[in-house]
Amino acid sequence: MEQWTEIRRRVLAEGVKKREILRETGMHWSTLEKILRHSAPPGYRLHKDRPKPKIGPYLERIAQILEADKAAPKKQRHTAKRIFERLCAEEGYTGGYTAVKDAVRQIVAVNRDVFVPLVHRPGEAQVDFGHALAKLGGLLHKVVFFVMALPFSDAFFLMAFERECTETFREGHVRAFEYFGAVARRISYDNSRVAISQILGAHSRKLTRGFLELKSHYLFEEHFCNVRRANEKGVAESTVKYARLNFFVPVPEVPDLAALNAYLLQRCREDLKRRLRGQKGTKAELLAEDLQAMLRLPETPLDACRKVSTTASSLSLVRFDANDYSVPVRYAHHPVVVKGYVDRVEVFYKAERIAEHERIWDKEQVSFEPVHYLALLERKPGALDHARPLEDWHLPECFTVLRRRLESELKGNGTREYIRVLRLLEKHPIARLAQAIEKALAVRAHSRDAVAQFLWPREPWPLTTFRLDGREHLRHVQVARADLGAYQTLLSPTGAK
Repeated sequence: MEQWTEIRRRVLAEGVKKREILRETGMHWSTLEKILRHSAPPGYRLHKDRPKPKIGPYLERIAQILEADKAAPKKQRHTAKRIFERLCAEEGYTGGYTAVKDAVRQIVAVNRDVFVPLVHRPGEAQVDFGHALAKLGGLLHKVVFFVMALPFSDAFFLMAFERECTETFREGHVRAFEYFGAVARRISYDNSRVAISQILGAHSRKLTRGFLELKSHYLFEEHFCNVRRANEKGVAESTVKYARLNFFVPVPEVPDLAALNAYLLQRCREDLKRRLRGQKGTKAELLAEDLQAMLRLPETPLDACRKVSTTASSLSLVRFDANDYSVPVRYAHHPVVVKGYVDRVEVFYKAERIAEHERIWDKEQVSFEPVHYLALLERKPGALDHARPLEDWHLPECFTVLRRRLESELKGNGTREYIRVLRLLEKHPIARLAQAIEKALAVRAHSRDAVAQFLWPREPWPLTTFRLDGREHLRHVQVARADLGAYQTLLSPTGAK
């Protein structure tokens, strides 16, 4: 470069003859002309492509293989090595692997998608789900996390769930809108089965009932990306990646899913302090402008559940999401409605809630409430020790003592009387009933009615004096003195008859 600069200076600035430079350096005339034309060495320039006698005839075949791969699963597409092997075996290719690899790289680069930058207006949102590992209660779980991102301000909301389904989809929206304090006017989605039941065309979708209920409640406008064009909601895609790398690395260790969501909510709030490259303010400042363009929250949030109509079986069980939940035996064979939330399952008969269970996220499991079966066991006391709903029911020690005394005193009817005591749990909590049983045991009163009397508060009778003030009409009432001797007639043989 130093020689290049000196030659240009001497010829172009000092007027030294070109022939003198050629004599001094011994370079070719065309080289000197190149130096004088360019301020820096232009490097080697290829005017036309080099011939490729070996790989050239096979370039079209390589392009055909790569084009056909677009319809195959990503994990079952050709690698450059596999294409090389096929060319050798099927086409008689005699060249090297490097030439095939370079050809594949060049064809892929030419066919790679190019995207148009999109405008992100205030009040719009994008939704997506991501997957990550988390240690819950000491066990490693694969969780999904809901993401709602606002592209204008880049603010986002995250919430983790056990699985992506209608309930979690709706719950994520409800919580996100509550977090932002407003509803996005337009929300972009991918073509998830939770929201779409059928793709009718490039821009036409048949929506699920659950999604239509969500849209009707919050009144936002939906936009679905074209098939395999997730870049149309690129902000949400980037947020999923950012959250996984920053909030799930290292793998969070928390007691349960509620603790994980509390941690994610804190990180969402902390992230509002960041300022993105090219932005005039922090995310929190831009969010204020975003919120001005959004819709107001409705007065009541959406009931974020999935409803299923079914019939209770002869075992007093209803099925929801491949799991069984018990109901009181009097509702067996009756039509019921099951509401599945992310944390619980509620069962309704007409307008009455008849059962509530913690949500089970595994498959083919059963959730029993022992109290639901006590009315049936009262009629069939012999099944008490073999009833599956009561198999893992751990009661305080006083219950065992009471049963032992009842069966000792009443013989065959003792078990049924004990079940009658258990049925008090239908109206009273177990801790309160245990206290009543302990009081009954202390006074050796072992019947159901004796235990029941200790469940009600016993207030002392107020000390009052009866007065006739305002009751003057009672002054003339005469109450005869009781003759206790009259009761003796009941004990005589004549009185007994």
